[in-house]
Amino acid sequence: MAEILIMKAVNAENEVHAAAVRLILEHAGIRMVNFLSSPGAGKTTLLEKTLTALSNRFRIGVIEGDLFTDEDARRIERTGAPVVQLNTEGSCHLTAAMIEAALSRLPLSAMDFLFVENVGNLVCPASFRLGEHQRVTLLSVAEGNDKVKKYPKAFHTADCLLLTKIDMLELTDFSLAQAEQDFRRVNAMAPVLSLSARTGEGLTTWFDLLAGWR
Repeated sequence: MAEILIMKAVNAENEVHAAAVRLILEHAGIRMVNFLSSPGAGKTTLLEKTLTALSNRFRIGVIEGDLFTDEDARRIERTGAPVVQLNTEGSCHLTAAMIEAALSRLPLSAMDFLFVENVGNLVCPASFRLGEHQRVTLLSVAEGNDKVKKYPKAFHTADCLLLTKIDMLELTDFSLAQAEQDFRRVNAMAPVLSLSARTGEGLTTWFDLLAGWR
C-alpha cells in the first residue's frame, strides 16, 4: 500500500507542473506534441524530416529527452530549430517539472509547435503527462507485433499511432493489420498512420495531421 501512496503523490505533483506547462503554452499559443516509443523506433529521424519539411509553414521548437549525451539534440540543431536537451541521468522518463524548467530556455514567442522527444521507453513515459496537447506513440515494424499487448498504456493514451520503418516491412514478419487490430482493442479513436522517414512514404499524411492539430 505504501508504494501505491508514493506513486499517487508523485503523479499528483507531476500534474501540478503539467497544468503549469499547459498554461504557459496556451498563453504563448503553442501546440505541444509528446513523442513516445521504444529506443530505435525512429523518433529523432522523424523529427528531423518533419522540421525540415514544415519549416516554411510553422515555427517549431524541440525538447530532447535522453538518459545521457546530447547526440539527438545536436542532430536536431542542424535543422535550424531551437532545441533543449534534457538528460535524466538514469530516470526512465521526462517529468512535467523538467519541461516547465526547459520552457524558459526556448524562444516561446517565436514558436507555433513544441515537439518533445521522450526517453525511449514504452512503460514509464506513459504514466506521466507533460502538459502536452497531443501524445504520439511510435511502433517500428522491427519491434514485432506483441508490443501493443505488452505495453497497452502507451497505446491507450495515444492521440496517434505511427507505424514506422515500413520500408523494412518485407524483411520482418510484422503485420500492419494485426498491429491496428490490437491497437483498436485499447484505443478506438486515434488515427493510425504507416510511414517511412527514410523513403518518405506516408510523411505527407503525417504532416497534414500535424497541420490539422495546429
